[in-house]
Amino acid sequence: MNYREMLDSLIAQHEGIILTKDVTEAGIPRTYLSSLVKEDILERVAHGVYLSRDAFDDELYSLQTRSSRLIYSHETALYLHDFTDRDPLQWVGTVPSGYNSTHLKNEGVKVYTVKKVLHKLGATTGQTEFGRKINLYDKERTICDIIRSRNKMDSNLINETIRRYVGRKDKNIPLLLRYAEQFRVQKILRNYLEILL
Repeated sequence: MNYREMLDSLIAQHEGIILTKDVTEAGIPRTYLSSLVKEDILERVAHGVYLSRDAFDDELYSLQTRSSRLIYSHETALYLHDFTDRDPLQWVGTVPSGYNSTHLKNEGVKVYTVKKVLHKLGATTGQTEFGRKINLYDKERTICDIIRSRNKMDSNLINETIRRYVGRKDKNIPLLLRYAEQFRVQKILRNYLEILL
């Protein structure tokens, strides 16, 4: 198999989104990416990210590939966990304190920062609507995040989220309470839970 065939196979495996690092790891010279861009087979959508002409631009995945420390949170995580029927007006993510998030803000991402020690707490993997893996916070961490940011959020959204969470079979109340303690929102969370339980 020659390099061109290897690259075509790699593009097919990745459902039309290919990263420069994937090409390098496969031992394919990067010049083949440039050739496919010139032939109008691939489009460079961001630094190190290429999209085939027949593929859907998976914006969440594309942002994630360019910013490995980004963890989707707040409204975006609510949407991905099916806690809301509202499509997010903008993508929302959290990065550790000190991380330069200018490029994310320039792309319209709402960015929260958190202490480095809390950044990975509750981090898990999920899927975009196109089935690609991304990093996001689990359900319990997401609830703590929206309670921490309650003054910047729609109170109906918070109530709807907690109501849906309480009704789910996969809820983990002890974990939720542990997170709430770490983020110092346990009293506020208990108030919401008492009203809804």
